Amino acid sequence: MAEHRTGPRRASQTDAKQLTSLRAQIDEVDLEILKLLNRRARLVSHIGEIKKRSKRTVYIPSREREIEKRLVQRNEGPFPNEGVRAVFREIVSASRSLERPLRVAYLGPEATFTHLAGLKQFGNSADHIARQSIAEVFDAVGRSRADYGVVPIENSNEGAVNHTLDLFAESDLKICAEVLLPISHDLLSRSGRIEDVERVVSHAQAIAQCRKWIERNLANVSLFEVQSTALAAKTAVDDPSAAAIASEFAAELYGLKVIRSKIEDHVNNMTRFLVIGRDMPPPSPNDITSLMFSIKKDEVGALYHVLECFARHGINLTKIESRPMKHQAWEYIFFLDLEAHVSDPAVRKALEEVEKKCFFLKVMGSYPRAE
Repeated sequence: MAEHRTGPRRASQTDAKQLTSLRAQIDEVDLEILKLLNRRARLVSHIGEIKKRSKRTVYIPSREREIEKRLVQRNEGPFPNEGVRAVFREIVSASRSLERPLRVAYLGPEATFTHLAGLKQFGNSADHIARQSIAEVFDAVGRSRADYGVVPIENSNEGAVNHTLDLFAESDLKICAEVLLPISHDLLSRSGRIEDVERVVSHAQAIAQCRKWIERNLANVSLFEVQSTALAAKTAVDDPSAAAIASEFAAELYGLKVIRSKIEDHVNNMTRFLVIGRDMPPPSPNDITSLMFSIKKDEVGALYHVLECFARHGINLTKIESRPMKHQAWEYIFFLDLEAHVSDPAVRKALEEVEKKCFFLKVMGSYPRAE
């Protein structure tokens, strides 16, 4: 009997010794990682000095994507690929900030999906600056109060964010990168009880993406639109009768309880964001170019003849949108995405032909395609 009683005790002592040994090995690995991080930081500092002397841009999205892609491809596990991406995103962000953190404007307040897109693209070491509207994001970058801005451009279910398109028509800023963010909406309130909800508050796009769920579960509740999902969360903090459609991150940040999670009508809900800046990045192996143009309306087949120029030069078009011109009734601006960098010879030849067929043509930017 005594031998039976001491069996578990001996096993426990053995486990404790193994845990101590393994933790000591982890500590050694952590110190080695720390040494390598500082070695990497010193190399990055040298690169920063070279870029400063030659007046090169600090932020090159294609290079950062190349680092991430190469490491994921060579990852043998068991560390997950998403973890590799997250860890190296922060390593790159912290390394980049050694000289000066990038100032990144976004549609705020904190915890909007635009904020999350900015964190995904630039990491936590950037200086993320909240702005009250998309127009203020453009203004902050245009006046050099921010190095870059992050703005929503389209949702996979609800289509284009027209206000962003309109602002591009008035701005000389360039698109530097794109960010694709899976969107999941939660219903949040102070109590966490659906019975207490008298009104639902959120951004117009978020309400539209959850409309069927709202009709099924809160058919008699009033809907109110505000400028962002995070502002909706702040509203719910102050009003116990209000529920906000916002992110899980917003619930954590503002101390709200989740009534229901994942209330979006479609599981495959993705929003595309654009990073705007004052200069275009250099070509990468997989670029998109965004254009805007206005056609000569009085010519038969005018739009066809513009698009035919791209087909003749073997250029694939991936998107086309139209928006009414603000200063001329029944005139339209077309927004177009194509697969190539503007420096590509075929693209240059096509644009030379297109320009002759348009009232105006503007390249909004060439930038690496998001994975």
